[in-house]
Amino acid sequence: MKTKNQVVYRDHKKPIVWDAFFKSSGIQKPIVVFCHGYKGFKDWGAWDLVAETFSKHDVFFIKFNFSHNGGTVDNPIDFPDLEAFAENNYSKELDDLDDFLNFITSEAFEFKQEIDTNNITLIGHSRCGGIAILKTSEDQRITKLITWASVSSFGKRTSTTGDLKQWKKEGVKYVLNGRTKQYMPHNYQFYEDFKANEQRLNIEAAIKRITTPVLIIHAKGDPSVSFNEAEILKACNTNHKLFPIEGSNHVFDTRHPWTQDKLPEALQLVVEESIKFIKN
Repeated sequence: MKTKNQVVYRDHKKPIVWDAFFKSSGIQKPIVVFCHGYKGFKDWGAWDLVAETFSKHDVFFIKFNFSHNGGTVDNPIDFPDLEAFAENNYSKELDDLDDFLNFITSEAFEFKQEIDTNNITLIGHSRCGGIAILKTSEDQRITKLITWASVSSFGKRTSTTGDLKQWKKEGVKYVLNGRTKQYMPHNYQFYEDFKANEQRLNIEAAIKRITTPVLIIHAKGDPSVSFNEAEILKACNTNHKLFPIEGSNHVFDTRHPWTQDKLPEALQLVVEESIKFIKN
């Protein structure tokens, strides 16, 4: 069973759009909450096929759009709302994830008979591997963590010395989305939020604090986030497991749109290792 484009409405905050994939059996299942990466969204590429694969293995798989990712309730795919995208920051993403976890673990959640709220795994891809690490370090409800091609630091990505003065002066900087050809804005508040919360947003410090099981999956040939960042995360806590993927890329050989009916070999391996980790 799958339910698509459900909406969590929140007071004085932007809504969160989400999907769930599961076998409807009335038997409580492990929960996976999947967090998409930068310039990503829940319907990107093969994420639906990934969700279906997890659900076939009796996992309740949920994916959602961060509230300021640039999507809307009416159009959750791509980036029709660049004003929201410009106002996104790491703190908002952590807040979204907390609100979403509160929602799915509440008595009001319509699928509560299908989920085991004592068995929650976060999966974070790319930038939101970092968000998932931070949230796991803060929230005892999360029992396992899996990162896919995660960053190890936000600091070096938030700004470079060369563009900081210009960013502050103009109030906004733009990043080209090579696929949609949109110039995607980042308002200067992004940097201000990072500096104001720099200690909380320290990924290496956070992963050192995590005592729940962690699986770090990363392609050795990742051109976007170096495999060295996975090694850094692993070195922070040798109890965590590192699983390297040979000969793949940042999205494990997928792309958007994904029109095939099966996963590429690399992503299939990522999914298999993740399911194994969750079930053990």
